[in-house]
Amino acid sequence: MCGIVGYVGPDSNQRALDVIVEGLSRLEYRGYDSAGVALVADGEIAWRKKAGKLANLRSDIEAHPMPPSTTGIGHTRWATHGGPTDQNAHPHLGGEDDKVALIHNGIVENFHVLKTELLAEGVTFRSETDTEVAAQLLARAYGETGDLTEAMRVVCNRLEGAFTLLAVHADLPGTVVAARRNSPLVIGLGDGENFLGSDVAAFIGHTKSAMEVDQDQIVTITKDSVDVVGFDGTPAEGKRFEVTWDAAQAEKGGHSSFMVKEILEQPAAINDTLLGRTNEAGELVLDEMRIDPARLAAIDEIVIVACGTAFYSGLTAKYAIEHWTRIPCAVELAHEFRYCDPVVDERTLVVSISQSGETMDTLMAVKHARELGALTISICNTHGATIPRESDAALYTHAGPEIAVASTKAFTAQIAACYVLGLYLAQLRGGSQAEAAQQVMRELHEVPAKVDTLLGSMDRVREIARFMADTRSVLFLGRHVGYPIALEGALKLKEIAYIHAEGFAAGELKHGPIALIEPGQPVFIVVPSPSTPHNLHDKVVSNIQEIRARGARTLVIAEEGDESVVPFADEVIRVPATSPLLAPLLTIVPLQVFAAELAAAKGLDVDQPRNLAKSVTVE
Repeated sequence: MCGIVGYVGPDSNQRALDVIVEGLSRLEYRGYDSAGVALVADGEIAWRKKAGKLANLRSDIEAHPMPPSTTGIGHTRWATHGGPTDQNAHPHLGGEDDKVALIHNGIVENFHVLKTELLAEGVTFRSETDTEVAAQLLARAYGETGDLTEAMRVVCNRLEGAFTLLAVHADLPGTVVAARRNSPLVIGLGDGENFLGSDVAAFIGHTKSAMEVDQDQIVTITKDSVDVVGFDGTPAEGKRFEVTWDAAQAEKGGHSSFMVKEILEQPAAINDTLLGRTNEAGELVLDEMRIDPARLAAIDEIVIVACGTAFYSGLTAKYAIEHWTRIPCAVELAHEFRYCDPVVDERTLVVSISQSGETMDTLMAVKHARELGALTISICNTHGATIPRESDAALYTHAGPEIAVASTKAFTAQIAACYVLGLYLAQLRGGSQAEAAQQVMRELHEVPAKVDTLLGSMDRVREIARFMADTRSVLFLGRHVGYPIALEGALKLKEIAYIHAEGFAAGELKHGPIALIEPGQPVFIVVPSPSTPHNLHDKVVSNIQEIRARGARTLVIAEEGDESVVPFADEVIRVPATSPLLAPLLTIVPLQVFAAELAAAKGLDVDQPRNLAKSVTVE
């Protein structure tokens, strides 16, 4: 959740404050309720922190200018221990002389025991946070060791929970020390300057060269050096990588919101996720997997773990993966997975899905799966993130940066990546399944153009959304692959428009939800293609008739050429025809556009909805 920035630059250009505030602004999408900075200047710590948005901090700095500095840290906080107040905002100072400043992402689970110990020693606390405990411990350890890196190591070995810590000391201009356990941290490598961030977005305006930080490691940066050691003191080498997008891609580019921009970027996101996955013979080749194909071919069960939108992408993929591979596929909420005593073993493939690669619930599920002996693959959009590194292999989507909290292009890219994985497994199993996989891949490559065409015909959807700005409840129905799309469509409205919205499997209507239908109730229905097996299309048309007869306002998403829905629809929203299993990549688009337009019509912040964060890094 929290945004973290650290910076050390050259003596000739004392712009630490500008770099840090810029980095924090690029991390605003993660969600936060307070912000602060600390600089090392003239043998002291200069700091500012304010509750609310980053604009509040900027105003305070303008009113009370901070000194020039080469070294500093910055933070945007999402309140856990203690409310979103000035006092609880980061940084927190440590020691009687306030020479240590520390910021923190995560939760220190044993903070109460540690705080009791410090209170007994006479330490005075100025906040309600767990973070201030770490700051006071660090100040004490530095007094004992005289070395900030060693002091950080001492402190980390006493902390329990998930944390990323960044610290500076007034006596050490030109040095920032950081530590990481189960919480995101990445290094930016510049020319005569170095950076730390919870996301590469923190420094993408300055360098595209980065370095991963593994679990339980401490990083010390100066303007010319980066040193990494484990919590046990053992020297380590970080793994370098290049960021594949630039700062311009993290800008709105003239669009009204990042969400609108990202909806429009979906053809490219899907296309880029599919690129390079086949050889000249049309066979799927997943070079980054680095897993023995024989072991993958031997699996007899697949379990997908994810949360929120990623969970719905997994639900969507289940239908296709089981159809193509004939391997049983379960989809579990990651935060429930390890608590339900799952039955998995070495012949189980556990697939995790996370846009950020830092979702704590999903990370813990992956770790538990590995402890049980399962093979693990991560589908992720963020290179160098924790979950891919904790997995046996990773399949990266290539959606580019997704800034809006409500996920759109990451969702469709995740579905595309899941399809690629399913088709690859089908190919490994051979026979007719392998031949079918090549045909489906050819059809998949046609989808981005269809999405692009669909995006050009959304004017009526936007009109409907504006007309419905005062609506208090919307229902969504779907069957087969349309069911998780109904769930995702409802989630989008909840997230950004704060409207009661529910998604249902259309077959469940007569088992209870039809009681919600009253005159005027808006209902979106995702209609399967007439070519869908098992006569599902006609069954859903019957569902439309059932709710229309009870006064519902029916908003029908149907394939081009499907005229059978017209007599029972108040509105028909057309999508290009495609294979039934690939349809979700199209049918979700009108629901995304609808949610974004309705939220905007209500005057809401589409990109940063209340109470939500982009990356959930605590359980």
